[in-house]
Amino acid sequence: MNTLLSATLASLATATLMTAFLDDKQNKKDEPVQLGNFSVSLTVKDIKASKDFYEKLDFKQVAGELEQKWVVLQNGTTKIGLFQGMFEKNSLTFNPGWDHERKTPKDFQDVRELQQVLKQRGLKLQTEADESTDGPAYFTLVDPDGNPILVDQHVPKPKR
Repeated sequence: MNTLLSATLASLATATLMTAFLDDKQNKKDEPVQLGNFSVSLTVKDIKASKDFYEKLDFKQVAGELEQKWVVLQNGTTKIGLFQGMFEKNSLTFNPGWDHERKTPKDFQDVRELQQVLKQRGLKLQTEADESTDGPAYFTLVDPDGNPILVDQHVPKPKR
C-alpha cells in the first residue's frame, strides 16, 4: 500500500508541476512584451548629406561617428539612425534595457526573454540571441512585408 500511495503522490506532484510549468509558459506568451527604445535605421547613400538634411529638421546627433559612416540623431523622443553601406534595407530597431534617453530602467524584459515569448507566439526569427549568455545580445526577424526588425540589447540582463 505504501508503494502504491508513494507512486500516486509522485504522479500527482509531477502532474501539478507540469501544469504549473505550462501555465507559466502560457502566461508569458500572453504577457505584453516591452521592446524598449525605438528608432528607425535608414540606409543612406551619403551620410553627410543625410545628416545635414535631418539637422535642418532639428535632429541632433546623440551617438555614432560620421567617419565610421553611422550616426544616431534625435528630436525629442524620436530617433533616426543613419547608416551608409552597412545594411541593405531600412529597418525598425528596438533596444530592450534602454528608454528614449538611453537610460536603463531598474527592471526590463531581457532580449532572451523577449525571444522566447515571440517564438512561443509562432514568430520565426532570422537570427537568435544566445540564451546561455547574460550580456548584450540581439535577434532579428522580418515582418510579412519584408521589413527587417532588429531587437538589440546593449546592456546586461536585469538582476531579478
